[in-house]
Amino acid sequence: MHTLAPLARFGGLLATDLRDVTHDPEALDSAGFWAVCADFEGRLTCARFGDVRPDPVPAPVPGPGPGAWHGPAAGDWTSSLDRAAYTEGVRRVREHIARGEVYQANLCRVMSAPLPDPATADVDALTALLARGNPAPYAGTIRLPAHGVEIATASPELFLRREGARVTSGPIKGTGRTAADLLPKDHAENVMIVDLVRNDLGRVCETGTVSVPALCAVEEHPGLVHLVSAVSGLLREDAGWPELLAATFPPGSVTGAPKSSALRIIEALETAPRGPYCGGIGWVDADAGTAELAVGIRTFWIDRPAGMLRFGTGAGITWGSDPEREWAETELKASRLVAIASGAYEASGKAISR
Repeated sequence: MHTLAPLARFGGLLATDLRDVTHDPEALDSAGFWAVCADFEGRLTCARFGDVRPDPVPAPVPGPGPGAWHGPAAGDWTSSLDRAAYTEGVRRVREHIARGEVYQANLCRVMSAPLPDPATADVDALTALLARGNPAPYAGTIRLPAHGVEIATASPELFLRREGARVTSGPIKGTGRTAADLLPKDHAENVMIVDLVRNDLGRVCETGTVSVPALCAVEEHPGLVHLVSAVSGLLREDAGWPELLAATFPPGSVTGAPKSSALRIIEALETAPRGPYCGGIGWVDADAGTAELAVGIRTFWIDRPAGMLRFGTGAGITWGSDPEREWAETELKASRLVAIASGAYEASGKAISR
């Protein structure tokens, strides 16, 4: 369906009046307001909008009817890796760690369910449900049906923020239902990824400017807690968006350390492309020299050719990982959001089916 008008929503702003779509990151150093989606596999889509104005996410439209979200049935979701395959993958990652090939690797799976009526599916309607049921600091929407990008994210994680020359990343590593669930393994994992992000930013920042303003802070989000750090630096004058993305993408928190080794392991063990999941999703205001890109976690996207809604979930694997616990972490990250998208989540905050 290509009749839905292009739009993007980020941080209480609504962008409409699509002017340009490009896959060239140099465009982000030009002019205008851009919505940006970078798939984990490297496909970059940048959409420049002419009209950007404050506009809160609308309230959900009760269904059935026009403007309502018609999600998949709660029982129709399947996973690219089932429980047995995922836990075996965790064991395989630990074998790589034992051989000294990697310290940590993120193992993910893609969940999919058929849309009951793909022709009426609108990610902006799903955004309204997510804003009510799972508010997130980096929530966003990009709706570009003609360009194969229809995304609704409830991401809690900052990939890159730009304020002039200042660049900040906010990697998340460590997840539990409560702070008491967090283990020494979670803290070690976070510190590993902070080192990786420091190295990434160091490639494009002025020498001596990269710092860690926050390390392993506990943040509460709907239904779970995360360990979050912050890494910041001053971008070199000769480094623009092409150089910044080349140095930092894909995000360290959803790959592993060392990143090159982790990416090889991910490619061998995962059976489905991640797409916008674990990529970068957000906006760039080239005129103001500001930007905010989220790591594309807690993210839904419509695969229109397949008539499917997709959602990714994963966990960081270290030597201290227990395969069943890591599977449970992927379930924890997915359960609330999948229930919302399936219409199986009440405003009272209880999942009524899984």
